[in-house]
Amino acid sequence: STDLLAGEGGPQTGTMTECFDCDNCKESLYGRKYIQMDNGPYCIPCYDAHFANTCDECKELIGHDCRELYYEDRHYHEHCFRCFRCDRSLADEPFTCQGEELLCNDCYCSEFSSKCVACEKTVMPGSRKLEYNGQTWHEHCFICSSCQQPIGSRSFIPDKKDYYCVPCYESKFAPRCTRCKKTLTKGGVTYRDEPWHKECFVCTGCKTPLAGQQFTSQDDNPYCIKCFGNLYAKKCSACTKPITGFGGGKYVSFEDRHWHHNCFNCARCNTSLVGKGFIPDNDEILCRDCSSDL
Repeated sequence: STDLLAGEGGPQTGTMTECFDCDNCKESLYGRKYIQMDNGPYCIPCYDAHFANTCDECKELIGHDCRELYYEDRHYHEHCFRCFRCDRSLADEPFTCQGEELLCNDCYCSEFSSKCVACEKTVMPGSRKLEYNGQTWHEHCFICSSCQQPIGSRSFIPDKKDYYCVPCYESKFAPRCTRCKKTLTKGGVTYRDEPWHKECFVCTGCKTPLAGQQFTSQDDNPYCIKCFGNLYAKKCSACTKPITGFGGGKYVSFEDRHWHHNCFNCARCNTSLVGKGFIPDNDEILCRDCSSDL
């Protein structure tokens, strides 16, 4: 809104009892009203003709006996300075200029201002407000649906028609890590339909983080491949290393012994026995040819 500057003060009128002439028409000002200017006195008609401003609204001169109002180099009669919409006088109240139109605050707010979706009152021009998703709030009306405190410039999270500050949303809705029980705000992993922080999802044996790594489980506990192999996997009878079956690995079992596919070879000629007949000889296994040479 703009405060109006009224054209009060200015040149003074007076009467003269001695011989005194108008500086323009040279007629005597004896017993007449006149206006004293810097360059001399003027009778009223001459003053209005030469010095009066033109009203920007009605385009007529603003005589010396009229209250003159001006705004941004435009001059008005007092009765011409009115709201473009409701015709209310703007002489003694705040107003707004919208383009070439002068509007009272009520008309401006009705046409150009938003209404707060919380209190349904007008958001006055120049007041602090918040806008989101095509809606407007007074700053003090935009509050967290949980703690009821103004959110202001802080981050918030929308949930249907409600809005929450981040701490309240995390407390109310965010999942909690299965291990540390703290909220997960982003990222994380899911194991057995339960959420975990990446840094909390570790091998039960060596505590190495398992996020993005191959792992397996034993009794619902996650293990890295190395720990699982050392603790639970069968051992190859040839190389004694764990047989995990990961990475496409296959193995051969015979009685209570087990071999990696690439370890299941004849003990004499080292020929692979996978898919072939073989002869056990105490702790060794032999192909048929080597067995017949015994």
